[in-house]
Formats: sequence, structure tokens, C-alpha cells
Amino acid sequence: MTKSSPQFRIGNGYDIHRLVEGRNLIIGGIKLHHPNNLGLDGHSDADVLSHSIMDALLGALSLGDIGKYFPPTDDKWKNADSLFLLSKVIDLIRQEGWEVNNIDSVIVAERPKFKPHIELMKKNISEILNIDGNLIGIKATTNEKLGPEGREEGISCHSVVLLEKK
Repeated sequence: MTKSSPQFRIGNGYDIHRLVEGRNLIIGGIKLHHPNNLGLDGHSDADVLSHSIMDALLGALSLGDIGKYFPPTDDKWKNADSLFLLSKVIDLIRQEGWEVNNIDSVIVAERPKFKPHIELMKKNISEILNIDGNLIGIKATTNEKLGPEGREEGISCHSVVLLEKK
């Protein structure tokens, strides 16, 4: 019996970055203001939303993680715009013959409040991926003051993507 090729693949991604002074807080391609003037520490712009989506996309096709393609040891990616990196990942996914069916993400942080910014985040990501914004779900939640997010030591994001064979 021959096993047919799957028409759908699912991937999940996770990212967390430490909150520090002297860095911008960029999530979903938007520069936000943290009440304590903190930003996310990382080799690139440390956009946890974009990073978790990239890892979910790559994971769905067993292509590794973003560190494989944009290693933190390579100065070429120092302070890189994560939406640009996301554009490179979606090119790779499409070269493999796949298209995004939908994305669902949840940002975990005590502050700032994300609700006023979610539509613009969706717009930024949909433009980079060249998909309808209705295919992208972005939610935000607190960690009820538990863990590193709850203590405001960092911000994390979980993402799930469904890819469809074209």
C-alpha cells in the first residue's frame, strides 16, 4: 500500500525574549511603548510574534528553526527586521509548494496592552505573507503574574500554522 502525500501540514512555534532597558519593543512589526521603557533583547529586533510564526512555518515542513537560517552568531542578522526575515521564510515555504491556510498566535505579557495594536500587527503580517488578514489570528493574554512573563522579565509568543499543499 502506498501512502499518499499529505495535503495539510501543521506546525507550532514558540519564542521568548528578555525585557531589558535600551532596546525597542517591537512586536508584529510595531514599535510599542512599555510602561517601564523596556524592550526585547535579541540578536535581531527580537519580535517574538514574527519569530514564533517563522518557527511554526519551518516546523510544519520539518525545515528546522529560525536559528538555522538566521543564526545569532552571524552579524548579517544583527538588529534585523523580523518582518523581513519572515518574508524570506515564506519564500522558502512557497518554494516547497505550500501555502498558508491559517495562523493562530497568542502573545503572553503583563504589559503593555496589545488589543489596540492587533489589527495593525495582522495587517503587517498579512502584507509580508501576501495572505488575507482574516487568515491570521492574534490574541494576547497575561500570565496572571506567574513565570517570567508574569514577573515582566520577558514576553513570549506561541503560534500554530496550517499549511496546504498547492
